[in-house]
Amino acid sequence: MKTESYRGNTTQGGAKVKDSPDIVTSIKQAAEFSGLSEDTIRYYEKIGLLPYAERKANGHRIYSKNQLEGMVFLTRLKASGMTLKEMKSYRNLSEQGSASIPQRVFILIEHKKRIQNEIDRLLETQRIIDYKIDHYNEVLLNPDINDTACDPGEE
Repeated sequence: MKTESYRGNTTQGGAKVKDSPDIVTSIKQAAEFSGLSEDTIRYYEKIGLLPYAERKANGHRIYSKNQLEGMVFLTRLKASGMTLKEMKSYRNLSEQGSASIPQRVFILIEHKKRIQNEIDRLLETQRIIDYKIDHYNEVLLNPDINDTACDPGEE
């Protein structure tokens, strides 16, 4: 998987992507670095979301810096709500090189729009909860059993 430009950012495992090793010699190390579980890495390989790792003579996986950075990018896409199907499509496009950049930009723009819609929905929910907290605090200070307002628009 070709990686996107995101060097210097922190991985879920706490390491800096720019500090990623050139190679790791176990799935355990890859999991610790990327923040993915070992089972998730195996699953992502099985479904084609990650390329299969090379193997040492003893059968243990070897992951390159490029593969580690790809894992980190996948964790960010997944954390933002992108589906495995979408992530796989994105990965397949990235393997096509620069010719697929317009399609990748489109996918990311559409995903960003979905994220913004979710943020807007959550902010509205937070506004309602803040209103309820303020309302209940007011009721505690000035009890009025006849006041049952629960709509912020009724203020």
